[in-house]
Order: sequence, then structure tokens, then C-alpha cells
Amino acid sequence: MSDSPPWPAPAKINRFLHIVGRRADGYHDLQTLFQFLDYGDDLHFRVHDRGTVHRSGGLPNLREEDDLAVRAALLLQQVTGTHLGVDMHIDKRIPAGGGLGGGSSDAATTLVALNALWRTALPTPALAELALQLGSDVPVFVSGRASFAEQRGDRLSSAAPDEPWFLVVDPGVTVSSARMYADARLQRDCASVTLDDFAAGRCGNVFEPLVLADHEPVREAHAWLSNYASVHLSGTGGCLFAAFPTRADARQVLAKLPEDWTGIVARGSNVSPLHVRLQRHGD
Repeated sequence: MSDSPPWPAPAKINRFLHIVGRRADGYHDLQTLFQFLDYGDDLHFRVHDRGTVHRSGGLPNLREEDDLAVRAALLLQQVTGTHLGVDMHIDKRIPAGGGLGGGSSDAATTLVALNALWRTALPTPALAELALQLGSDVPVFVSGRASFAEQRGDRLSSAAPDEPWFLVVDPGVTVSSARMYADARLQRDCASVTLDDFAAGRCGNVFEPLVLADHEPVREAHAWLSNYASVHLSGTGGCLFAAFPTRADARQVLAKLPEDWTGIVARGSNVSPLHVRLQRHGD
């Protein structure tokens, strides 16, 4: 769509995910560690003065008006009063329903990129406030730093976990986050933990036993990947990840991946590729 470099919308993984309670507003109080991957979607923006917002690309069955990226652009327009519009194109790579945050990341990239391209100049905390209206994990993508997240997932503390190479395996299962959070089997009374607990290996993902029980392909992929490394579920979705010390180690396992599944090798990153791109735009 444009000759300018694309704006990345990186995938995320949850290094762990606990629920420590349920709030009066129906949301859950959680604790998780968000980390970015150097892999994700690419968004292209062409700014114009017609005031309209259109999107091409993206998920094939997702209507424009339901796309979080479109909603993000319209929200920024409304709040700032800009007369500018945009045509955007999304090169979609992050699988839907995989727990990798694709829709949320696209929305955050739209907010951050258009705030720069439209020159609306909202500070990052204000953008994060807008992001929360779009979803609980959109603010972490706006903040651009690996974070220990609490409450709805929007109280963020910067974190610096290790940055290994990950093999992410997608068994092709789409998991509904809403259904997972509503599941009666879900453990909602985890004890509060700290990053020291994570470092000591005492943290897991409360959704993992549910997803494994309900989805045979995820269960089979988990068993297969467990032959090579410790395996974890990301978020509420169907994607699994395992850490490796080098890219070569991860790619060696990827080469053995059964053909029914897909996989990627990506580096964990404590600074979002989106913010690296934003810095280049400002230079």
C-alpha cells in the first residue's frame, strides 16, 4: 500500500498466567508476564484528508467494523478531533485464537502509528487509557515493554525476563477467550506470586489444563513438543511455546514438526519491535 516501511504488530506470549480473584465488574484479577516476539503482523498506513477509515487485508472473515484496528483508528479520531483519515492494510501472520494477541497488537499498532502519522501527539499514558477501552491486553502493546501485569492485566510493571529463542507451535485450534474465562472449571483462586516465583519455576498457566482437556490437537502437540523442552500454553489460546538457548536449537526441533501443525521460531524481546519502529520514525 505504501513505500514506507510497515509498522510491526508483534505477537506476545504469556510466560505465565494466574487468576487470583474475580472482580465485582465481572472481570478477573490476574497476574501474568507479557513478553513480545520478534514476529507478528505488519500494518501499512496511507494517511489522507478525507476523514474516512478503511482496512484491507487482515482476517478474511472479519468485517471492517468489527476489526479492533479499525475501532482503534476511529477512537483516536474521536478523542483527538483530527480531520485526517487513513487507508490501512494488514498483512496477517498471527493466528486468530492462538493466545498470541494478534487483534490486540494490531489495535495498539494502529494507535501508536496513527498518533505519530496524524501528529495527534497524545502521550503514551493517554494512548494506554484509550487502549484499555479496546481490550485488557491492548495497553501492554502500547507501552512497548515486557511487563508483569496485574488486575485486569492493565496494571503494568516493567520486567526484564530472559530473552531466549522460542519455538511456537500452532496445532490449528481456535480457542475462545470469552468461553475460557467463563468456564466453571477455571481456577480463580491462585495465590499471588512475584517475578521471583516465576524465576524459580513456580508459575504456570491456569488455562492450560482446560485447553488440553478440550482440544485433542493441542494435547497431541503438547505431548510431542514435551519431548524436546518444557512446554507452555500462551494466554487462553491454542498455541504452545518452548524456549531454546539458540535459534539453531529451536530450528532443529522445528524441522521435525509434524506436517499437520505449523510453527515459527522467534526471539523473545523485552522491547516491542513497534517502539523500535516508532523511534526510527521520529529520527
